[in-house]
Amino acid sequence: MTDDHTLNTKGNLIIIDDDEVLCTRLGKAMEKRGYEVRTAFSVADGIRIAHEFEPEFAVVDLRLADGNGLQVVDELRKNVEDCRIIMMTAYGNIATAVAAVKAGAIDYLAKPADADMIERALLQTADDVAFPEPPVDPMSADRVKWEHILRVYELCNRNVSETARRLKMHRRTLQRILAKHAPKEQDSA
Repeated sequence: MTDDHTLNTKGNLIIIDDDEVLCTRLGKAMEKRGYEVRTAFSVADGIRIAHEFEPEFAVVDLRLADGNGLQVVDELRKNVEDCRIIMMTAYGNIATAVAAVKAGAIDYLAKPADADMIERALLQTADDVAFPEPPVDPMSADRVKWEHILRVYELCNRNVSETARRLKMHRRTLQRILAKHAPKEQDSA
């Protein structure tokens, strides 16, 4: 099906993220790049809009207020088989990246990701996929440990006892760690 609408755009894109400011800002940036964009802020709205809009591209947040973005990926795959889906999250880990790819996402990006990164991921082909360059200024090991502890703490709804149990550490040790400030990044020499 070709009409004037499809000739003037790079394709239909749906962005689903419960951070309304980020979602709207990204939507505007992608419209400037030539996409016909629809936004949704929940699993339910994302699925409904996807059925009406039949997007060629999708950017889906993993954690949404009313559920999991993987539910949206499943529905998109059922509704639009060749939709190119990017999973995006601030809570990335290997297990969720694998689950997203198994569900049908073509890539998995950590937040914050800008419009250029997202467009590159959406348009990449098998020939474009290469191993990324190592980071110029990676986080220190202490900072990575701190970030992991805080992520588990947040996922346990800020329950110190539950967090300590899951991290297999003493509750008082965890309390001391949480009372400190985040480790400073090392200056590069």
